[in-house]
Amino acid sequence: MRIGVPKEVKNHEYRVAITPIGVHELVAHGHEVSVEKDAGVGSQIDDAEYVAAGATIIDSADDVWGQAEMVLKVKEPVSEEYHRMAEGQVLFTYLHLAADQPLTEELAKRKVTGIAYETVQLPSGGLPLLYPMSEVAGCLAPQVGAYSLMKAQGGRGVLLGGVGGVANAKVVVIGAGVSGQNAANIALGMGADVTLLDTDLDKLRMSFWRYNNRVHGLASSKLAIEQQVMDADLVIGAVLIPGAKAPKLVSNELVSRMKPGSVLVDIAVDQGGCFEDTHATTHADPTYTVHDSVFYCVANMPGAVPNTSTYALTNATMPYAVALANKGWEQACRDDHSLALGLNTHQGNVTYAPVAEAHGMDSVTLESVLG
Repeated sequence: MRIGVPKEVKNHEYRVAITPIGVHELVAHGHEVSVEKDAGVGSQIDDAEYVAAGATIIDSADDVWGQAEMVLKVKEPVSEEYHRMAEGQVLFTYLHLAADQPLTEELAKRKVTGIAYETVQLPSGGLPLLYPMSEVAGCLAPQVGAYSLMKAQGGRGVLLGGVGGVANAKVVVIGAGVSGQNAANIALGMGADVTLLDTDLDKLRMSFWRYNNRVHGLASSKLAIEQQVMDADLVIGAVLIPGAKAPKLVSNELVSRMKPGSVLVDIAVDQGGCFEDTHATTHADPTYTVHDSVFYCVANMPGAVPNTSTYALTNATMPYAVALANKGWEQACRDDHSLALGLNTHQGNVTYAPVAEAHGMDSVTLESVLG
């Protein structure tokens, strides 16, 4: 199979979809890998390393897309890339279509077979291709939140913790999944007073043992969220419904009653965000003010640490990419239902019901596609 790896074009996105190790694996299976010139530079991977692993370096993004039967990316295509997508092409990347109707419609119009990293789902309910980036985003959230809390950044001028005789900052994490647990872990390590909310009591029980009861685990409800957010210096939104829009759990009215200079970091921004006033920002301009609070809603947070993120992502995606290349997408999906759940679009149809529901579109079943 001819596989193309273009350079990412999203604002301050320095990750790349494959490492030289991944190239070597695909080439060893008899596939051709073309990598756009300088695609790995932001992750400290130069072209010579790709060539040594068996890849061909191509100067033009148009040519990388144009010859590829399967395109491997990190982030969803943006408008300047739409014209490069071709009918019948397999696109394997993060898509987050429930929060992106224009891209959903474009993939359908161009009859692209879109397989989304974030909806590949194991029988256990785990999301193996989202997991590593959720880890990274969760670890980053307290760091960017702590930075935004500094007075010069518009925050309250509060240190998360560590000063004797002064109360530690209160950090509230909404959602005790992968990103939420990692956020709680880092915030705790920075000395904060951490509260973790979730509707899943098993996750809260796990956090009890994981953190030796140093993190307050609370059953989430509208009232519990209101009470905790009102008292918070930093709120981290880490709610995920696989493939669907995130629920809005913190209203504009609630933000208006928060402490002046409080900070809200929305890890769920890729899926539309879990705060009412969330809108996607970039690493170049990451924050904005709502009432007297600072919102940080960068839609590609792991792009800030691309070296770590690129290797973590390739570790997770490579077995699936090899299966898609070796067997073709149809047989690979028939053989692995977890991978099949990643199929979001094919031949002009939406094949993932939560995405169709988010946009009021019709969908077709996996069974009808895979036959």
